[in-house]
Amino acid sequence: MLRSASLRLAALYTAAFAAAVIVLGAVTLVTTRTTLSQQFDARIQSESAALVREFRTEGLTGVVQAVQERDSTPGALDYGLQGPDGRPIAGRLAQARASPGWSEQRISQFGHEKIRTYAASLAGGYRLLVGGDDESIEAVDNLLAERFSLAILGVVVIGLVGGYGLSRGMGRRIAAITGAAEAIIDGDLSRRVPAAPRGDDLGRLAATFNRMLDRIGALMESLRQVSSDIAHDMRTPLTRLRSRLEASLQGPPGPVQAAAIEAALGDLDAILETFAALLRIAQIESGARRAAFQTFDLCAVARTVVDAFAPSAEEAGQRLTLEDGEPVVVDGDRELLTQMLVNLVENGLRHAGGQAQVTVRCRVQQGRAVLSVTDDGPGVPDAERERLFDRFHRLEASRSTAGSGLGLALVAAVAKLHGAEASLRNADPGLEAAVAFPRRS
Repeated sequence: MLRSASLRLAALYTAAFAAAVIVLGAVTLVTTRTTLSQQFDARIQSESAALVREFRTEGLTGVVQAVQERDSTPGALDYGLQGPDGRPIAGRLAQARASPGWSEQRISQFGHEKIRTYAASLAGGYRLLVGGDDESIEAVDNLLAERFSLAILGVVVIGLVGGYGLSRGMGRRIAAITGAAEAIIDGDLSRRVPAAPRGDDLGRLAATFNRMLDRIGALMESLRQVSSDIAHDMRTPLTRLRSRLEASLQGPPGPVQAAAIEAALGDLDAILETFAALLRIAQIESGARRAAFQTFDLCAVARTVVDAFAPSAEEAGQRLTLEDGEPVVVDGDRELLTQMLVNLVENGLRHAGGQAQVTVRCRVQQGRAVLSVTDDGPGVPDAERERLFDRFHRLEASRSTAGSGLGLALVAAVAKLHGAEASLRNADPGLEAAVAFPRRS
């Protein structure tokens, strides 16, 4: 618990709050004492001014009578009147030796307590003294000090108890995250952090952690699937390559051997092309190509691809057309987007069949640039549509056609690199492959 960051943080905040209470108490004590002292002095001066006016109007007899009356009133101030020679005339302060103005007096009959006194000179050499002790001010000071001491103690106790409870609660949740991480390090990729019922910082951290683990699990599953697909798809051409090489070794030199070697080279080229496509997809998914992003017209790329493939499509009895309008500006890698569109066009021409109509569209839809390729071929079953973006996935009807099953996987990788969304949908008839780019800021 002593090594708990939350407990240390709670202790730090407790100390800060305690220091704040101490500073507030000191300021309050000083302000209160100053205010009470000013009020006390104002009361003494007011009494002194009243008696001075009494002397002017009623004379010495009136002042003596007023001093005696006030001096005998319980809870009142202390008064004194001295003659010109300094002898006491009336009042308990008459024996004090005070010069005009403010002074502090200690008189034996008051138990040597300190009396704050104000002396005023009267006509004829008389001197009037008004004063009192500041016992009430001291009582208020003591009361405030006591209350603030209790407040400081309460802050410390609440802070320590709250910090301990917070540390235990946070410790349990952090221990759950740590335990999940340790289990994952040991190889249990199915382990997840328990979801918190409240959406606080640790709850959001746990949710993010679980999403990260889901992503890692999906990548590991994809890696296992790719390894299995590579082993499965490469086995056939490698076996065929070995058979042809063995046949060429057994036969006599001549045209048959040359044809076998030429076919073997073709198999090797297909294998190398597959691995090159895998490496290209890996490079794209790493995000290294983002450095080549630039702003350009997507429709211009579409026109270039259509112009390149339209003649060969026409020779095969197919038709490739482009529907575009105003320039559609995007930010991206021109070379990769060109390759992505080439893959989509080749996929449409290859699988749509003879006399197929393939249409490339470049447009802005709901503020987003959209590039699509639509054919009027047999289409794709709903259950298989989304899996076409997986590596090496091919429909059974397409097993007899050329290809490695990586074309649409590259399309998905390029789309993800650009923050775009690649999708497939039935065109009734045929299939539409579309890539919707994000809105430009």
